[in-house]
Amino acid sequence: MRRILWVWRQSSYVRGMRRRHVLTLAAAGSVAGILRPATAGAAEAIPVTFPARFGWGAATSAYQIEGAAREDGRGPSVWDTFCQEPGRIRNGDTGDVAADHYHRYAADLDLMRDLGLTSYRFSVSWSRVMPTGRGAVNPKGIDFYQRLVDGLLGRGIAPVVTLFHWDTPQALQDKGGWENRDCAKWFADYAHAMFQAMGDKVPIWLTLNEPKTVVDNGYTAGTHAPGKRDRALGNVVGHHLLLGHGLAVQALRSTNGSSRIGPALSLSPTYPADGTDGARRHATIADGEENRRWLDPVLLGRYPADWLALQAPDAPVRSAVKDGDLAVIGARNDILGVNYYGTTHVTGTGARVMLHPTSQATWQEIDPNGLYDLLTRIRKDYGDLPITITENGMPTTNAMQDPDRITFLRDHLTAAHRAIQAGVPLESYHLWSFMDNFEWAEGYTQRWGIVHVDFSTQRREPKASADWYKGVIGHNGL
Repeated sequence: MRRILWVWRQSSYVRGMRRRHVLTLAAAGSVAGILRPATAGAAEAIPVTFPARFGWGAATSAYQIEGAAREDGRGPSVWDTFCQEPGRIRNGDTGDVAADHYHRYAADLDLMRDLGLTSYRFSVSWSRVMPTGRGAVNPKGIDFYQRLVDGLLGRGIAPVVTLFHWDTPQALQDKGGWENRDCAKWFADYAHAMFQAMGDKVPIWLTLNEPKTVVDNGYTAGTHAPGKRDRALGNVVGHHLLLGHGLAVQALRSTNGSSRIGPALSLSPTYPADGTDGARRHATIADGEENRRWLDPVLLGRYPADWLALQAPDAPVRSAVKDGDLAVIGARNDILGVNYYGTTHVTGTGARVMLHPTSQATWQEIDPNGLYDLLTRIRKDYGDLPITITENGMPTTNAMQDPDRITFLRDHLTAAHRAIQAGVPLESYHLWSFMDNFEWAEGYTQRWGIVHVDFSTQRREPKASADWYKGVIGHNGL
C-alpha cells in the first residue's frame, strides 16, 4: 500500500493516498494533546471478566458484503460508480458480488449464532431501500432487511443498524449529494422510512458511519467515492452529514419508539511525538480535526472555537452553517459508537510519525492503550453517555491461523476492560470484521474478517481468531 507522511498545515492537503482512513489535514488549536503517563504501559495479560450482559458483537457494511448490486430493484450508489472508474480500486475489483451476503445471509446468521454473538452491527444500502434516494420505498429492499433483522432476533442476536456507511445513492450524487444541503433532509426521510418499517425490532440505530472518512478520503485525498479533491468542499460535506445525523435523530424521536440512536465516529487519540511545545501545539491541531470537530457538535451542540478560528474567513463551511443547525446536530443522543483503529503521533512540524507497530494497513498504528485513553477522555469531556465500540480490528496476511489478530483483539479488549473499571459506560464491543469483504480502495487484497471467505466459491470458514473470540464470549472475558 502506498502511504504519504504529511504535515498538518492550514492550507496543505494530501494527494494520491490509498488508505482506509486518511488522517485529517486542516487545522485547529487548544486543549493540547499530552503524552501518556509511563504507567499506561503495555496491556497486562491478566484474567478479566466483563460486566454481566456485556454485548459481544461483530460488524460489517452493506457494500462490502452484500453483492447483488443490480438485483431486486437496487439502484446504484456512488461506490458502484467509483468502482467502474479505471484505476480507482486495486486490481480493478468491485463490490458487485462481494461476499454474496444478500443470497447467503441465513447461513451467515447461523455462523454468528454458532460463534455466540449477542450483537451484530450491519448497514443498510440506502439505494436498495430507495433506488433513487428519495420517494417510494422498494418493497424487495425493505423485505431483505426485515428478513435479516427477524433472522437475527430469532437466533438471539441483537441487530445494531447503521443507516449510512458511505454508499450515497448515485441519483442523489447527481444532484450534488452531501454537497447539497438538501441531502440532509433526504437522508432523514430515508431514515424515517426505515424506522417505520422496523419499528422497535432494532434496539440501536446508528445514523452515520465515520463522516470524517467521507471528508478525508472522499473529498480530500480522492481515494474513496466520490473521488473529489477539494478540502473546502469536503468541510461543507462534513457539516451536511452532521446535519443529516441530527435530522435523523429527530425523525426517530417523532416515532415515539423505544429504540436508541447515535452516530458511529472514527476517533484517534493524538499525542505529541516528543516533549517540545511545537509537538504539543500540533497534537492539539490534530485533535481538533481527528476528534473534537466531530464530537463537539454532536455532543455539545457547537464546533470547537479553535477549529473554527483556523478556517479561512471566506471558507464555504462558514456560510454552510445556518441558524439553528447546531441545535439540530446537537440533539440528544442515546449512545455513541466508537470506531478505534489506532493512535496518532505528531512532531513539532506537524508531521505524523509511527511510534508503534503497524498492520498490513500501513496507516494503522497499533496501540491498545490508545483505546483506554480515548474512552476515558470521552467520559471526562462529554459525560456518561453509553458507548459501544462499533469497529476495532486489523487485517492480516495469515489465512486461517491468525495469531497476530488474536493478540490484537486480546490487547484491545484488555484496554476496554480497564476503561470500564475506570468508570466508562461501555456496554458492547463489535470487532471488525465478521467476515472477509471488499475493503474499499484496496479491493480484496486485505482480509479483516474472523471468518475466511473464498471469493471464488463463497465458502465460509471460521479462522483461529473466530474460535478464540467464541471462547471469550462464552467466558464473558479473557
